[in-house]
Formats: sequence, structure tokens, C-alpha cells
Amino acid sequence: MAATPEDTLIIETSRGPVTVELRPDLAPNHVARIKELARQGFYDGVVFHRVIDGFMAQTGDPTGTGRGGSGQKLHAEFSKEPHTRGAVSMARAQSPDSADSQFFICFDDASFLDGQYTVWGRVSKGMENVDKITRGEPPSKPDKIVAMRVAADAG
Repeated sequence: MAATPEDTLIIETSRGPVTVELRPDLAPNHVARIKELARQGFYDGVVFHRVIDGFMAQTGDPTGTGRGGSGQKLHAEFSKEPHTRGAVSMARAQSPDSADSQFFICFDDASFLDGQYTVWGRVSKGMENVDKITRGEPPSKPDKIVAMRVAADAG
């Protein structure tokens, strides 16, 4: 079943566009918050600050350090949705209820995260652009989100 424009996110990265099908059935509060932040332009210009080959690309921190966020913590919405290639999931600190605005996209299988992190979407197009994101913790010349929009809002 294809996602509706309201449940589709377009992430324009410095490496090209990435389309994410949102999963409000799995994580309704996380999806609502991601859409709210995207509509505010919160993610525009934010770098991928932690990119580990064979694992994931993490973004969503406006400071670029991995310590920042929007200031609004979310309660965990864990599910059985697997952390496989293309899964989009929330980053968090040690507390399960510490997710904020940071998220990551899995390059490969990361099943060791299953049931411990909130999956809220899946890349449906543009995974080849995710694969091009510069690696590093942090990368010396990080790629970034140029703009992030809900498809229903795009012209």
C-alpha cells in the first residue's frame, strides 16, 4: 500500500532526494512531531553528524554535535518493525523516552536495535543518495539536509 502525500516525507539532501514513507500506524506521536518540525523548517540545513559505514546515517541535531534537539522529548513507541536497510528510526539517549528530533537511516541490517528504538518510516526512493552520504563521527565535510517537507505541502 503506497503512502499518501500526507504520510510521505521528501528529504532533499546534499546528495539528492530521499523519499520516506511515514508509519503513523507504528509511531503516531513520532510521525506527528517529525511532520511538525519539517513544516517549521527545523531540519533545513542540518548536517548528518554521525555516519557509520554499514550501519546508519544520523541527523536532526541543529547544533551538529549530536547533543542538540528541539527541546521536546517523546515517549517511546517501540514496535516489531525491523531495523533493516532503509528503516528510519529515532535516535535517543539512554532513557527510552529521550528521543527528540534526531533520527537515523539504516544502511544495512541493524536488528540489534529492534524493539529498543522507534521506527517511524522507511525510505521508498533515493536510498542510493543515502548511500552517498559522507562517513565519519563527525564527517570532516558533512552532508546535510537542504530541505525536508511533507509531500502534501510541496507545490
